Formats: sequence, structure tokens, C-alpha cells
Amino acid sequence: MGQHLSSGRYCLDVPGRLLPQPPPPPPPVRRKLALLFAMLCIWLYMFLYSCAGSCAAAPGLLLLGSGSRAAHPPSAMATGSDGASPRLPFQAAPATLLAAGKEMAESAASQEEQSPETSDSPSPISSFFSGSGSKQLPQAIIIGVKKGGTRALLEFLRVHPDVRAVGAEPHFFDRSYDKGLAWYRDLMPRTLEGQITMEKTPSYFVTREAPARISAMSKDTKLIVVVRDPVTRAISDYTQTLSKRPDIPTFESLTFKNRTTGLIDTSWSAIQIGIYAKHLEHWLRHFPIGQMLFVSGERLISDPAGELGRVQDFLGLKRIITDKHFYFNKTKGFPCLKKAEGSSKPHCLGKTKGRTHPEIDREVVQRLREFYRPFNLKFYQMTGLDFGWD
Repeated sequence: MGQHLSSGRYCLDVPGRLLPQPPPPPPPVRRKLALLFAMLCIWLYMFLYSCAGSCAAAPGLLLLGSGSRAAHPPSAMATGSDGASPRLPFQAAPATLLAAGKEMAESAASQEEQSPETSDSPSPISSFFSGSGSKQLPQAIIIGVKKGGTRALLEFLRVHPDVRAVGAEPHFFDRSYDKGLAWYRDLMPRTLEGQITMEKTPSYFVTREAPARISAMSKDTKLIVVVRDPVTRAISDYTQTLSKRPDIPTFESLTFKNRTTGLIDTSWSAIQIGIYAKHLEHWLRHFPIGQMLFVSGERLISDPAGELGRVQDFLGLKRIITDKHFYFNKTKGFPCLKKAEGSSKPHCLGKTKGRTHPEIDREVVQRLREFYRPFNLKFYQMTGLDFGWD
């Protein structure tokens, strides 16, 4: 009936020609497995691509550490870890020793600023898509203030899928401006369309050259300033330095040029930073007040979702970060972020946050409040906000 060809195939006898016999079809199971594998590859690619931006820098549990231990606006007075009040006695010191102490304090603070608490550690998915997107100059910058709660705000914002931020402080507009914008851009994370690039360096707010430099980069840059009761901020600043240099002079002795007359030493950075109105004047020469958002460091503790709502609106973002993202850590005395998907256990921001403040002489605290009061009132007028520090 059939004929055997030299190639080993069989042909059917058909008048006038020979037709090759078709090969047997593949088994149905093999076809189904191949189709399933192809669909799985397509689904996995689409899933990873959609997650590349949103999963890039989701933190775990982060402590809002601003140097306080209470959920309400922190007091200038604090107790020691053993329940006692570790009072720092006032010690009169020669002017030369006090000047050296101030220099030591500021040097220690500067060293801590250069040692960021967290780095911009991308997730595995972000690393997988490291070639996706492009590096952009930041459209928004948290410019201050030191010990106000800037780290907590940045880490809270990084939960948002449309925010990509540098973890370490670049210090470009105050220390590394000579390296150029190309160097600065290269520090930024890659972003996809619709995402915002951000960074935070609290010392920008008190750097005279920073406003003009940021304006030269882009006049449309959105600026965020986290402010806090200047008296509490100064004590927190001193506490941070004291943890690095236990041999520095007391807070009281550094505060005054002359303790007898009560003259405040505004050359000490811990005091000078808190004169917010003075620093804001420099910024308003280059940016309109509507391009700046002032975040309350106290409300960032008592109502983090509320403050984050204001920030998201200011940045033009959908309100994704809400009350459901926070819980209050009673042990630490601060709100924390609930653990991100994939985290195995809670984690709060930094052991250096929430240090116990030394007890400061009440008369010194009162004198500082009197000193700051007119500057605070002017700051309220300039911003249109009453932060309730008086």
C-alpha cells in the first residue's frame, strides 16, 4: 500500500503523486505545560515591572525619633533612665574654654551629620530593575531643621510608591557644591515616570548660600522645613553632641555669653539654628512662601498621619500614607510605621533617636523661652502658622 522512501518516511499511493504522511502531533500534556510556562513568564514580567517603582524603598518599622520621649510636644525637662534627674550643674568657665567647648560640640555634631543613620538600600526588585528609569535632580528637598524630625519624615514618605529618596544626606548645597550638578544627579535614585525624586539635608536651612544655589538649579523646587520648639530643639542638639563628647561644657555654660547678665550666645549653633525667622528671610528672597511647607515636629509625633497628609498634598501625591500605616510604640514614646510586607519583625528608626535629655536649670530654660519668643512670633506671622511654642 505504501512506499518506503530513502529518508525513512512513508508515503501514501495517490494517483499521479506521492503525499508525505504528517508527523504525529505532540502529546497534549506537553502542549499544555509549554503554554502554562509561557503565560507564567509573561505574568511575572508584568508584575515585576509594575512593582519596580513602588517596592524600591519600602522601610520596615521606623521610629519617629526627634530627641523626645513623649507623644505630646516634648518638655525641655527630662529624667534619667534610672528615674532620677541627672542635673547638670552650672560651672562658670573662662571664655576661652567655653569657646573651645562650643567648637568641640559643633565638631562632634558635624561628625554625626556625616554618618547617616540609614542608607538608600533598594529592595531586590529595585536591584533587578536597576537599569529602569532615569536619575533626575530632586523636585523636592527637606531643607531643615536639624533635630526637628527630618529623618522620620523622610522615612515615612519613602513608604509612598511615588517617592524615591536618597537615604544619606548629600550635603551638596552646603559642602559639595563645587562638584557640580552632574555629580549631584548621580547620587539620586532612578525614578520612573510619575515618581518624585527627593533628598534631605537639614543644614541647608541655615546655610546662607543654599537658597540661591537651589534656585539656580530649579526655581520650581518644593521645599519642606520641619520645625520644632527651638528650646527643646537646642537641648536635643546638645544631647546628641554630649553622647559623642561627654567632656564638653554644660548646656548652661554654653548658652550664655555672660550668665550674670543673662546674655544669650547666639554664635553657638545649637542656639542659632532655632532663630527660624532670621533664616527664613534668606529663603524668601529666592522662593515664594507658597513653595515652602512647614511641618510641625510636635504634630509629627502626636498626629503623624495628619502631617503626612499635608505633605502628600503639597507634593501633589495621592494620599496613600494614612492612619493605617502607624501604630504608637508605648515603650519608645513615638509612633512607628507598621512593618512593610515581607518584614519578619517590627523595627523602629535608629537607636540614636529618643535620647534622654539631661535636666536643664529651669531658669535657663525660662530665659531661653524669653529670648526666642519675639523670633517665634515673627516666624508665625511669616508662615501664617501658630506652632504653639509660647
